[in-house]
Amino acid sequence: MSLRFHSESGQAAPLYIAAIVGLLFVALILLAFGEADIHRNGAQSAADAAALAAAKESRSLLEPDLKAHLADLEYFDSVFNTAFLGGRGDACGKAFAFAGRNKATDVRCRPLADGRWGYEVRLKSSKGMSTNSVPGVGGKKAEAVAVAVVEPRCTFIPDPDSDPDAVPDPDAEAAPIGKVRCDGDLEWAVDPEDLTFMPDVADLFSVRLAED
Repeated sequence: MSLRFHSESGQAAPLYIAAIVGLLFVALILLAFGEADIHRNGAQSAADAAALAAAKESRSLLEPDLKAHLADLEYFDSVFNTAFLGGRGDACGKAFAFAGRNKATDVRCRPLADGRWGYEVRLKSSKGMSTNSVPGVGGKKAEAVAVAVVEPRCTFIPDPDSDPDAVPDPDAEAAPIGKVRCDGDLEWAVDPEDLTFMPDVADLFSVRLAED
């Protein structure tokens, strides 16, 4: 009886050890995937913030152009009633700054080229995977991409008496060229002589993340 007991114990020991090793291997794999999720989420948050920063900066850069074209009916029509692609200025500089705050690497930013006013940001996490329990994982950095777009909240309605082809008379008092009518019952009479009631650009244009 004693011999059989020792024999069975000897056979069970390797199985027990194999089970423990298997459980440890599974735990390491789960740890690797958990770490990957953390890096991926961090990279995505950094990309989202950077893309939104670029889009908001581009929106802010439009304000001087709006003020400079208060008598230009065609300009206002192009900004609010067509596929406007944004004004001038280095909006991507803000994206790089935000990505730097999040310690992202390999940051790339570009304006969208599909007819939308917005920016795409691609980057990698600052840290690579610390474990090599899964072949090829060690040192690998998470990658993320984010797109943010600027969209008008308003529509420009030209004044029916305005003539876009009329030659400006420097001695005549400038008249409103029309109205910018926005969500939430906001309305702005575009008057070249009076900026008192000009809304903030955040009231005129929204910024949001897009799927791609």
